Formats: sequence, C-alpha cells, structure tokens
Amino acid sequence: MAEIIRQHQTSRMSRIVMHGQTVYLCGQVGTRGDSITGQTEEMLAKVDSLLEEAGTDRHHILQAIVWLSDMADFDAMNAVWDAWVPEGHAPARACGEAKLASAELKVEVIVTAALPS
Repeated sequence: MAEIIRQHQTSRMSRIVMHGQTVYLCGQVGTRGDSITGQTEEMLAKVDSLLEEAGTDRHHILQAIVWLSDMADFDAMNAVWDAWVPEGHAPARACGEAKLASAELKVEVIVTAALPS
C-alpha cells in the first residue's frame, strides 16, 4: 500500500496530501474583501505554488471543485480560470454556490492532481 504523505499539517487539516501518484490540496482562497477577479487570481497562484511544492503543476490537475459565494460571479471567475488553465489540459470541474468560511470570501477551489510519470 502506498504511503500517505501530509505536508503543512495542523490538528485540523493538511495543505497537501500525497498518496501514490495523486496530490490533494486543501481548499484555497484569495484575500478577503478583494474583487472576485483578485480573489480568483490569488487563489490560483496559491494552487500553482502548492502543486509545485508537491512536484506537479496545473497541466496535471485531474479535478477541481469551485465554490462561489454568489453565482453572479460565475462569468468573472471563469474569465480568470479560462486564462489560467493550459489549453488541452482542462480538468474535470464542478462549480456551485456555497456559504464560505467568511462573508468576505467570494471563491474557493479544491484541487486533485496527478504527479508526472
């Protein structure tokens, strides 16, 4: 059985969990109070950083789950998302509306990626 590696662990969660050839990231958000565009850009920059630390990148994302505090922000979030996702490497993705941890948060993403062979 493959070892489970947990990085940046607290009593509540790990920011990165690796099992076999799969990388799981905890939910990522941007700066509270920023615009949806700013929060999405920062959130995706954090994803890039964590994926790099784990030994992979956005070309290897398998799945993304996006939560918006208001679906009215869907188009603005997608404008940033579409520019960020490498052409030909779009992951399986779901997007829904949810009450996030803080009223100032507009978007959160949960990412699962593969390690390169």
